[in-house]
Amino acid sequence: MPFLGQDWRSPGQSWVKTADGWKRFLDEKSGSFVSDLSSYCNKEVYSKENLFNSLNYDVAAKKRKKDIQNSKTKTQYFHQEKWIYVHKGSTKERHGYCTLGEAFNRLDFSTAILDSRRFNYVVRLLELIAKSQLTSLSGIAQKNFMNILEKVVLKVLEDQQNIRLIRELLQTLYTSLCTLVQRVGKSVLVGNINMWVYRMETILHWQQQLNSIQINRPAFKGLSITDLPVCLQLNIMQRLSDGRDLVSLGQAAPDLHVLSEDRLLWKRLCQYHFSERQIRKRLIVSDKGQLDWKKMYFKLVRCYPRKEQYGVTLQLCKHCHILSWKGTDHPCTANNPESCSVSLSPQDFINLFKF
Repeated sequence: MPFLGQDWRSPGQSWVKTADGWKRFLDEKSGSFVSDLSSYCNKEVYSKENLFNSLNYDVAAKKRKKDIQNSKTKTQYFHQEKWIYVHKGSTKERHGYCTLGEAFNRLDFSTAILDSRRFNYVVRLLELIAKSQLTSLSGIAQKNFMNILEKVVLKVLEDQQNIRLIRELLQTLYTSLCTLVQRVGKSVLVGNINMWVYRMETILHWQQQLNSIQINRPAFKGLSITDLPVCLQLNIMQRLSDGRDLVSLGQAAPDLHVLSEDRLLWKRLCQYHFSERQIRKRLIVSDKGQLDWKKMYFKLVRCYPRKEQYGVTLQLCKHCHILSWKGTDHPCTANNPESCSVSLSPQDFINLFKF
């Protein structure tokens, strides 16, 4: 049986259905292909064949149009639930298991990015998924991933905050997609390869928008951080958990630059992120014979992962196996539900669905 598609016949040629199948005919006089099939087949049969072919063409055209609309739509086909039940195997009451893509679809991540306490957690989770778990997501989960990423980018462009964080996320995702499309193979991605090329172009466009951001100075001309006492300025700097933020703050004003070079400030930063054993392996002595804590910090960052800290995280109830955001009530039958809940880091969330 021939394949019935848009181009299953050669364009510009005439075919006639015979007992042996479809055949191409030539005009005996002109030696060219026949353009009118009415002389070779019954008019009624010819009309039926044309109607059948036109229907096939219409169905194919509608399908292509639907695919294009689905690839560009921003509708999210998932439930925004406050908690989900995580089951890893089939029981008499439940069949199947919960996957990473299902949990990513059902949990309310699109609203979580609007909360400043959950924003860094969601961004870190998106980065980990982009690194190694993108191919394990279903088609709807991958579309949901791109929709949430778009909301994150639009929020950063509007608020002009966490710009470096989103730059690193987009670069990680683009590098992973280049590897999957060019080296690993097209079959590992769900959907048409042209759709993923379009998404990669969108990522490049987002990167250009982030690079062209101009930080606007606030119109309010009141007290700034430089007007505060030195002890308060140091107290604010101690709240920063990223050394790059501390360096950027020191570049804002000459007085802040002097404070940002404080050895005690960088020592506390190293002790917060790394263990004593890790610090002893990466000692760096300055020309003055003292430990250069600033250089040690950036060297330790290249060798070991930093300590992750989030305002609000996802938590798993060990008693009822329900996954929810911290502070969200769920139907738990335990006498003390808070004692059964365990906070999950973004990596713990991904490991939860590895069977």
